[in-house]
Amino acid sequence: MAQRRLGKWLAGSAKHSVEENEAVLQEIRCLVADIVQQFNGGHPGTAMGAASIGMALWGSAMKFNPLDGRWANRDRFVLSAGHACLLQYVYLHLTGYKAWTMDMLKRYHSKDFKTSLAAGHPEIDPEYGIEVTTGPLGQGISNAVGLAIASKSMAYQYNRPGFDLVSNTIWCFTGDGCIAEGVGQEGLSLAGHLGLDNLVLVYDMNKITVDGNIDSYSSEDHPAKLRSMGWNVIEVQNGSTDVMAVVRALEQAKSLHNGKPTCVQIETVIGFGSTKQGTNPVHGAALGEDDVKSVKRSFGRDEQDKFELSRKVYDTFASAKSEGQALQTEWEALFDKYKAAFPNEAREFEERNIRSSEAQIQLAKEMVSLLPPKSQLPTALTATRKASGIAVETLAPRYPHFMAGSADLLDSTFVNWKDSVEFQHPDKNLGGNFGGRQIRYGIREHAMAAIANGLAAYSPNGFIPVISTFFMFYLYAAPAIRMSALQRLRLIGIATHDSIGIGEDGPTHQPIGLASLFRSIPNTQFIRPADAEEVMGAWQLALESYSTPSIFSLSRHALPLLDGSDRESVRRGGYLIHRSQSSSSSSETIALTIVATGSEVSLAIAAADLLASGAKTRPYNVAVVSLPCMSLFDAQPASYRHSVIPPSNLSIGVEAWAALPWPRYTAASLSMHTFGHSGPQKELFEMFGFEPSSIAGKIDEYVSSRIEGGQVVLPRIGEFKELLLGYATGH
Repeated sequence: MAQRRLGKWLAGSAKHSVEENEAVLQEIRCLVADIVQQFNGGHPGTAMGAASIGMALWGSAMKFNPLDGRWANRDRFVLSAGHACLLQYVYLHLTGYKAWTMDMLKRYHSKDFKTSLAAGHPEIDPEYGIEVTTGPLGQGISNAVGLAIASKSMAYQYNRPGFDLVSNTIWCFTGDGCIAEGVGQEGLSLAGHLGLDNLVLVYDMNKITVDGNIDSYSSEDHPAKLRSMGWNVIEVQNGSTDVMAVVRALEQAKSLHNGKPTCVQIETVIGFGSTKQGTNPVHGAALGEDDVKSVKRSFGRDEQDKFELSRKVYDTFASAKSEGQALQTEWEALFDKYKAAFPNEAREFEERNIRSSEAQIQLAKEMVSLLPPKSQLPTALTATRKASGIAVETLAPRYPHFMAGSADLLDSTFVNWKDSVEFQHPDKNLGGNFGGRQIRYGIREHAMAAIANGLAAYSPNGFIPVISTFFMFYLYAAPAIRMSALQRLRLIGIATHDSIGIGEDGPTHQPIGLASLFRSIPNTQFIRPADAEEVMGAWQLALESYSTPSIFSLSRHALPLLDGSDRESVRRGGYLIHRSQSSSSSSETIALTIVATGSEVSLAIAAADLLASGAKTRPYNVAVVSLPCMSLFDAQPASYRHSVIPPSNLSIGVEAWAALPWPRYTAASLSMHTFGHSGPQKELFEMFGFEPSSIAGKIDEYVSSRIEGGQVVLPRIGEFKELLLGYATGH
């Protein structure tokens, strides 16, 4: 494979002296200062202090093609320290990515944001050199771990002797803040255990964060800590000025294939060249006009010049396009030979690595067609978590796209399957290998979701990451799920033990208000199926949602297969699942709609039958609506929504969670208003008022309170009623 040539001058050739390298860096730092100063906002410090690291990465260490940002075997670069985005943007401009013009750089923090790629933190688009969206510190570290797992998996599945189709390196640029974050530490720990020697962490250690020097909150020996986690560590001093030392360290890092990831810890000076260098004010604010001029004077530049780069700077990186294209052309020739030798593998590799909506649609159709029809689902009481396991067992063994794992709850969440192989370093003697598709994340929920984002981002149709834990612990994973939605990544989250039905584990494990968080995240499908048939509908939706994460909220306790459940109707978010008609012809018969989700749907149906039977004070005609996905229901036309939940009828919600979303759909609800309790599932549902006779009784009481002159008076805005408020007081 051809090698990048830019490293020659960085290594000190006669043509390019150390002084010339420094002159290039000085111009880049002046440009960064100008860009931030233009609109008096942004983060100049790291981009100035780590300019030398950028030169070493884009000028020597990394393998990429500016003419084709989606080349399958490119190195992946993750800027975990997303606030340092100008570092990345400037080098994408210098190396020739067409969209990254000087005009585009100047749109950073501008009012022209609708047409700008230069967001305040990098936003995913591989075509333009941005592999993942970063910003919340530490996320990028675990994203990079996911990318490294994806690369190892692809290499294991498709490389053959003499055909190293997948031979890329995953580079992650991080700062002191990312290292401090829990999600970063979780990812580093797992990467060390897995022996991901295709992963290089480039640690810009300037020791400054927003509040000041990290000595005020950290006394850790980072190299020792990383080595104890199973990492190689290379240390570089004077990183802001000694470009050649940085180059040598990065080249060494990517050549180490000793079963360990590598951290290159580089000491830099934040805001190098500013009068404020080495201090926290330079981290996240414009330098000020006087300081910008001072920077230029100190570097021997004309202080009146703005947004200026000399021909020498552009010439330094001019060969990036031709070298990148040469690397890709050589790889494509290799792939042509591979196709002749291994046609089936080549076809599958192309389908997983080439952006094609047709391939995505076809794959989803195949998978959906394999899900068992309702007639083949268990008729016995079945927990929806077990029903989800049927889908996993059906699909995962057949499709290499599936990478399923759990935060220490594989058996409880049913994301394992017969004869599955774990993703493990083969030298660990744990019975796994890099072709394994079962990931033991350990008790690292946040990293699990962030790593899954890296898996999903690796290639357009490459991986379908499935993660799992108890629903309560998705609170730990929520920031990464939000990033899935923001990046439009397909991820499937299995969230089991989703209510007070978890029982004896008690209120620490019983989610009461958590659903409101996930229901409120844009571009997120939060689905709570009522039975096994709706679970299949949830899987169908998730597989067909190529740019949306899906979270399945699933029961621990067993539920009946409902006569009226329908997987196709899950697509619409809510639908009529049951009718209970009174035998009475009385004019006093009340038309009522009960709306429920998940495990409470079967309870609502039983309550509806009680109300219709005449067991209460008056006869009822009751329609029961299953509402598995509120966001999908909200997206339906008003005509459909009103046909399902008629505005002219009194409507009541039933859900053993907090009542927050229910005023949007119903006049009242039976909901949780306290934390749960430790006890058997059946007794807890009775204790908190979710037993069918209690539901029917509370609804009947409420209806009685709304009758005036023999007619039901519908509540006005602001008159929503929680029918179980105070129900379990004293327990």
